Amino acid sequence: MFLVIIGFFILIVGLNASRFSERVERLRGGLIFLGSALLLLGAAFSTLVQVGVGQVGVQTLFGQVQQRVLQPGLSLVNPLVDVTRFDTRTQNYTMSAVRNEGQQAGDDAIRVLSADGLEVVIDLTVLYHVVPTQAPKILATIGEDYQDKIVRAISRTRIRDNAVYYDAVALYSTRREEFQARILAAIEKDFRSNGLQLDQLLIRNIQLPQSVKASIESKISAEQDAQKMQFVLQKEKQEAERKRVEAQGIADYQRIVNTELSDKLLQYEAIKANQAIATSPNAKVIIMGSGRGAPQLIIGEK
Repeated sequence: MFLVIIGFFILIVGLNASRFSERVERLRGGLIFLGSALLLLGAAFSTLVQVGVGQVGVQTLFGQVQQRVLQPGLSLVNPLVDVTRFDTRTQNYTMSAVRNEGQQAGDDAIRVLSADGLEVVIDLTVLYHVVPTQAPKILATIGEDYQDKIVRAISRTRIRDNAVYYDAVALYSTRREEFQARILAAIEKDFRSNGLQLDQLLIRNIQLPQSVKASIESKISAEQDAQKMQFVLQKEKQEAERKRVEAQGIADYQRIVNTELSDKLLQYEAIKANQAIATSPNAKVIIMGSGRGAPQLIIGEK
Protein backbone atom coordinates (compact mmCIF):
# COMPACT_ATOMS: atom_id res chain seq x y z
CA MET A 1 0.00 0.00 0.00
CA PHE A 2 2.92 2.34 0.66
CA LEU A 3 4.20 1.89 -2.92
CA VAL A 4 0.72 2.59 -4.27
CA ILE A 5 0.54 5.87 -2.37
CA ILE A 6 4.06 6.95 -3.46
CA GLY A 7 3.40 5.94 -7.07
CA PHE A 8 0.09 7.78 -7.13
CA PHE A 9 1.74 10.90 -5.75
CA ILE A 10 4.58 10.82 -8.32
CA LEU A 11 2.08 10.22 -11.13
CA ILE A 12 0.03 13.24 -10.08
CA VAL A 13 3.18 15.37 -9.99
CA GLY A 14 4.18 14.18 -13.48
CA LEU A 15 0.78 14.88 -14.95
CA ASN A 16 0.83 18.38 -13.51
CA ALA A 17 4.53 19.10 -14.08
CA SER A 18 3.80 22.23 -16.17
CA ARG A 19 2.27 23.90 -13.16
CA PHE A 20 5.48 23.66 -11.11
CA SER A 21 8.48 24.73 -13.22
CA GLU A 22 10.25 24.19 -16.51
CA ARG A 23 12.72 21.85 -14.84
CA VAL A 24 9.90 19.67 -13.55
CA GLU A 25 8.29 19.92 -16.97
CA ARG A 26 11.41 18.38 -18.54
CA LEU A 27 11.09 15.44 -16.09
CA ARG A 28 7.40 14.98 -16.87
CA GLY A 29 7.82 11.77 -18.88
CA GLY A 30 10.12 10.15 -16.34
CA LEU A 31 7.82 11.07 -13.45
CA ILE A 32 4.79 9.64 -15.21
CA PHE A 33 6.67 6.39 -15.97
CA LEU A 34 8.07 6.08 -12.42
CA GLY A 35 4.73 6.87 -10.84
CA SER A 36 2.92 4.37 -13.04
CA ALA A 37 5.53 1.69 -12.37
CA LEU A 38 5.36 2.19 -8.60
CA LEU A 39 1.60 2.27 -8.75
CA LEU A 40 1.45 -1.03 -10.61
CA LEU A 41 4.17 -2.61 -8.48
CA GLY A 42 2.48 -1.49 -5.26
CA ALA A 43 -0.86 -2.78 -6.49
CA ALA A 44 0.74 -6.14 -7.33
CA PHE A 45 2.38 -6.43 -3.93
CA SER A 46 -0.82 -5.32 -2.20
CA THR A 47 -2.72 -8.21 -3.72
CA LEU A 48 -0.24 -10.75 -2.34
CA VAL A 49 -0.26 -11.51 1.37
CA GLN A 50 1.98 -14.02 3.14
CA VAL A 51 0.69 -15.79 6.26
CA GLY A 52 3.25 -17.57 8.42
CA VAL A 53 3.30 -21.17 9.63
CA GLY A 54 0.86 -21.74 12.51
CA GLN A 55 -1.14 -18.63 11.64
CA VAL A 56 -4.30 -17.62 9.80
CA GLY A 57 -5.15 -14.24 8.34
CA VAL A 58 -8.39 -12.29 8.77
CA GLN A 59 -9.26 -9.54 6.25
CA THR A 60 -10.84 -6.24 7.14
CA LEU A 61 -12.18 -3.91 4.44
CA PHE A 62 -13.20 -0.43 5.59
CA GLY A 63 -13.92 -1.75 9.10
CA GLN A 64 -15.89 -4.74 7.88
CA VAL A 65 -14.49 -8.17 8.84
CA GLN A 66 -14.43 -10.60 5.93
CA GLN A 67 -15.36 -14.24 6.57
CA ARG A 68 -12.71 -15.68 4.28
CA VAL A 69 -9.80 -17.02 6.35
CA LEU A 70 -6.34 -16.85 4.81
CA GLN A 71 -4.34 -20.05 5.28
CA PRO A 72 -0.53 -20.22 5.74
CA GLY A 73 1.35 -19.29 2.59
CA LEU A 74 0.72 -16.71 -0.17
CA SER A 75 -2.81 -15.53 -0.89
CA LEU A 76 -4.35 -13.09 -3.38
CA VAL A 77 -6.44 -10.41 -1.68
CA ASN A 78 -8.05 -7.07 -2.39
CA PRO A 79 -5.25 -4.49 -2.19
CA LEU A 80 -7.45 -2.30 -0.01
CA VAL A 81 -7.91 -4.84 2.81
CA ASP A 82 -6.00 -4.97 6.09
CA VAL A 83 -4.89 -8.44 7.19
CA THR A 84 -4.73 -9.38 10.89
CA ARG A 85 -2.79 -12.52 11.71
CA PHE A 86 -3.85 -14.92 14.49
CA ASP A 87 -1.57 -17.57 16.02
CA THR A 88 -3.37 -20.94 15.92
CA ARG A 89 -0.67 -22.92 17.74
CA THR A 90 -1.04 -23.94 21.40
CA GLN A 91 -0.48 -20.99 23.68
CA ASN A 92 -0.22 -20.84 27.47
CA TYR A 93 -1.40 -18.29 29.96
CA THR A 94 0.02 -18.58 33.48
CA MET A 95 -1.30 -16.89 36.61
CA SER A 96 1.19 -17.34 39.45
CA ALA A 97 2.11 -15.90 42.82
CA VAL A 98 5.77 -15.99 41.80
CA ARG A 99 6.94 -12.68 40.39
CA ASN A 100 7.61 -12.64 36.62
CA GLU A 101 6.52 -16.25 36.21
CA GLY A 102 3.26 -15.45 34.43
CA GLN A 103 2.10 -12.99 31.79
CA GLN A 104 1.34 -10.32 34.40
CA ALA A 105 4.13 -8.74 36.44
CA GLY A 106 4.03 -9.36 40.20
CA ASP A 107 1.68 -11.63 42.12
CA ASP A 108 -1.04 -12.77 39.70
CA ALA A 109 -2.32 -15.86 41.54
CA ILE A 110 -6.05 -16.50 41.88
CA ARG A 111 -7.40 -15.96 45.38
CA VAL A 112 -10.63 -17.80 46.12
CA LEU A 113 -12.87 -18.44 49.12
CA SER A 114 -13.52 -22.08 49.97
CA ALA A 115 -16.71 -23.56 51.39
CA ASP A 116 -15.37 -23.14 54.95
CA GLY A 117 -14.65 -19.45 54.41
CA LEU A 118 -10.86 -19.70 54.07
CA GLU A 119 -8.82 -17.91 51.43
CA VAL A 120 -6.93 -20.28 49.13
CA VAL A 121 -4.30 -19.13 46.63
CA ILE A 122 -4.17 -21.04 43.32
CA ASP A 123 -1.47 -20.96 40.64
CA LEU A 124 -2.89 -21.88 37.24
CA THR A 125 -1.67 -22.46 33.67
CA VAL A 126 -4.16 -22.51 30.78
CA LEU A 127 -3.18 -24.21 27.51
CA TYR A 128 -5.40 -23.25 24.55
CA HIS A 129 -5.42 -22.36 20.85
CA VAL A 130 -7.45 -20.27 18.45
CA VAL A 131 -9.86 -22.27 16.28
CA PRO A 132 -8.83 -21.21 12.73
CA THR A 133 -12.36 -20.99 11.34
CA GLN A 134 -13.43 -18.83 14.29
CA ALA A 135 -10.70 -16.20 13.82
CA PRO A 136 -13.04 -13.71 12.01
CA LYS A 137 -15.55 -14.00 14.85
CA ILE A 138 -12.82 -13.35 17.44
CA LEU A 139 -11.63 -10.24 15.60
CA ALA A 140 -15.19 -8.93 15.12
CA THR A 141 -16.52 -9.56 18.64
CA ILE A 142 -13.44 -9.57 20.90
CA GLY A 143 -10.43 -8.14 19.10
CA GLU A 144 -6.79 -9.08 19.12
CA ASP A 145 -6.48 -8.87 22.95
CA TYR A 146 -8.53 -12.03 23.50
CA GLN A 147 -5.98 -13.26 26.07
CA ASP A 148 -6.97 -10.64 28.63
CA LYS A 149 -10.65 -10.43 27.72
CA ILE A 150 -11.38 -14.16 27.44
CA VAL A 151 -8.56 -16.42 28.66
CA ARG A 152 -7.67 -14.51 31.81
CA ALA A 153 -11.12 -13.23 32.74
CA ILE A 154 -13.05 -16.48 32.23
CA SER A 155 -10.43 -18.67 33.93
CA ARG A 156 -10.35 -16.56 37.07
CA THR A 157 -14.13 -16.24 37.23
CA ARG A 158 -14.87 -19.95 36.79
CA ILE A 159 -12.30 -20.97 39.40
CA ARG A 160 -13.83 -18.62 41.95
CA ASP A 161 -17.34 -19.83 41.09
CA ASN A 162 -16.46 -23.50 41.62
CA ALA A 163 -14.09 -23.23 44.60
CA VAL A 164 -17.00 -22.38 46.93
CA TYR A 165 -18.19 -26.01 46.73
CA TYR A 166 -15.03 -27.40 48.39
CA ASP A 167 -13.36 -27.08 51.78
CA ALA A 168 -9.83 -25.71 51.77
CA VAL A 169 -8.20 -28.99 52.83
CA ALA A 170 -10.23 -30.95 50.27
CA LEU A 171 -9.03 -28.61 47.50
CA TYR A 172 -5.47 -29.24 48.61
CA SER A 173 -5.68 -33.01 48.93
CA THR A 174 -8.59 -35.42 48.46
CA ARG A 175 -10.76 -33.56 45.92
CA ARG A 176 -8.13 -31.71 43.93
CA GLU A 177 -8.58 -33.78 40.76
CA GLU A 178 -12.36 -33.47 40.99
CA PHE A 179 -12.05 -29.69 41.28
CA GLN A 180 -9.70 -29.55 38.29
CA ALA A 181 -12.09 -31.61 36.15
CA ARG A 182 -15.01 -29.41 37.15
CA ILE A 183 -13.37 -26.11 36.23
CA LEU A 184 -11.97 -27.69 33.05
CA ALA A 185 -15.52 -28.44 31.84
CA ALA A 186 -16.78 -24.96 32.75
CA ILE A 187 -13.90 -23.07 31.11
CA GLU A 188 -13.92 -25.28 28.01
CA LYS A 189 -17.56 -24.44 27.37
CA ASP A 190 -16.98 -20.70 27.64
CA PHE A 191 -13.86 -20.84 25.47
CA ARG A 192 -15.68 -22.74 22.73
CA SER A 193 -18.43 -20.13 22.55
CA ASN A 194 -15.75 -17.48 21.99
CA GLY A 195 -13.79 -19.24 19.26
CA LEU A 196 -11.07 -20.79 21.45
CA GLN A 197 -10.25 -24.42 22.19
CA LEU A 198 -9.07 -25.35 25.70
CA ASP A 199 -6.30 -27.95 25.45
CA GLN A 200 -5.36 -28.44 29.12
CA LEU A 201 -5.78 -26.85 32.52
CA LEU A 202 -2.94 -27.24 35.01
CA ILE A 203 -3.36 -26.41 38.69
CA ARG A 204 0.29 -25.83 39.50
CA ASN A 205 -0.01 -25.06 43.20
CA ILE A 206 -2.64 -24.61 45.91
CA GLN A 207 -1.52 -22.59 48.92
CA LEU A 208 -3.53 -22.90 52.13
CA PRO A 209 -3.68 -20.32 54.95
CA GLN A 210 -0.80 -20.59 57.39
CA SER A 211 -3.09 -21.65 60.25
CA VAL A 212 -4.48 -24.55 58.20
CA LYS A 213 -0.99 -25.64 57.14
CA ALA A 214 0.14 -25.63 60.78
CA SER A 215 -2.90 -27.72 61.73
CA ILE A 216 -2.20 -30.25 58.99
CA GLU A 217 1.47 -30.52 59.97
CA SER A 218 0.47 -31.03 63.61
CA LYS A 219 -1.98 -33.77 62.62
CA ILE A 220 0.65 -35.51 60.49
CA SER A 221 3.15 -35.33 63.35
CA ALA A 222 0.59 -36.80 65.77
CA GLU A 223 -0.18 -39.64 63.35
CA GLN A 224 3.52 -40.39 63.00
CA ASP A 225 3.93 -40.45 66.79
CA ALA A 226 0.95 -42.80 67.09
CA GLN A 227 2.41 -45.14 64.48
CA LYS A 228 5.76 -45.08 66.30
CA MET A 229 4.05 -45.94 69.62
CA GLN A 230 2.18 -48.82 67.97
CA PHE A 231 5.50 -50.17 66.73
CA VAL A 232 7.01 -49.92 70.22
CA LEU A 233 4.01 -51.66 71.79
CA GLN A 234 4.12 -54.41 69.19
CA LYS A 235 7.82 -54.93 69.85
CA GLU A 236 7.24 -55.11 73.63
CA LYS A 237 4.43 -57.64 73.12
CA GLN A 238 6.74 -59.80 71.01
CA GLU A 239 9.49 -59.60 73.67
CA ALA A 240 6.98 -60.52 76.41
CA GLU A 241 5.80 -63.48 74.33
CA ARG A 242 9.40 -64.62 73.83
CA LYS A 243 10.09 -64.52 77.56
CA ARG A 244 6.86 -66.38 78.29
CA VAL A 245 7.80 -69.15 75.85
CA GLU A 246 11.31 -69.33 77.32
CA ALA A 247 9.97 -69.59 80.88
CA GLN A 248 7.47 -72.24 79.81
CA GLY A 249 10.31 -74.24 78.25
CA ILE A 250 12.39 -74.08 81.45
CA ALA A 251 9.39 -75.12 83.52
CA ASP A 252 8.66 -78.04 81.21
CA TYR A 253 12.31 -79.15 81.41
CA GLN A 254 12.33 -79.06 85.20
CA ARG A 255 9.06 -80.94 85.36
CA ILE A 256 10.37 -83.68 83.08
CA VAL A 257 13.63 -84.00 85.02
CA ASN A 258 11.81 -84.23 88.35
CA THR A 259 9.37 -86.86 87.17
CA GLU A 260 11.65 -89.05 85.07
CA LEU A 261 14.83 -89.34 87.24
CA SER A 262 14.97 -92.11 89.97
CA ASP A 263 17.50 -93.16 92.67
CA LYS A 264 18.48 -96.31 90.78
CA LEU A 265 19.09 -94.36 87.59
CA LEU A 266 21.25 -91.87 89.47
CA GLN A 267 23.28 -94.72 91.12
CA TYR A 268 23.78 -96.37 87.73
CA GLU A 269 25.03 -93.15 86.16
CA ALA A 270 27.39 -92.57 89.14
CA ILE A 271 28.89 -96.05 88.78
CA LYS A 272 29.47 -95.52 85.08
CA ALA A 273 31.21 -92.24 85.73
CA ASN A 274 33.39 -93.74 88.46
CA GLN A 275 34.40 -96.62 86.22
CA ALA A 276 35.46 -94.23 83.51
CA ILE A 277 37.58 -92.31 85.98
CA ALA A 278 39.11 -95.45 87.49
CA THR A 279 40.22 -96.81 84.16
CA SER A 280 41.85 -93.58 83.06
CA PRO A 281 45.74 -93.57 83.09
CA ASN A 282 45.92 -90.56 85.40
CA ALA A 283 46.44 -90.83 89.18
CA LYS A 284 43.13 -90.47 90.97
CA VAL A 285 41.43 -90.79 94.32
CA ILE A 286 37.69 -91.26 94.20
CA ILE A 287 35.63 -90.43 97.26
CA MET A 288 32.09 -91.65 96.96
CA GLY A 289 29.08 -89.96 98.39
CA SER A 290 26.68 -91.35 100.90
CA GLY A 291 24.06 -92.55 98.44
CA ARG A 292 22.50 -95.91 99.07
CA GLY A 293 24.13 -98.87 97.32
CA ALA A 294 27.17 -96.90 96.21
CA PRO A 295 30.73 -98.03 97.25
CA GLN A 296 32.35 -95.78 99.82
CA LEU A 297 35.87 -95.57 98.36
CA ILE A 298 37.60 -96.62 95.19
CA ILE A 299 41.34 -96.07 94.71
CA GLY A 300 42.68 -96.45 91.22
CA GLU A 301 46.28 -97.42 90.40
CA LYS A 302 48.76 -94.95 89.04
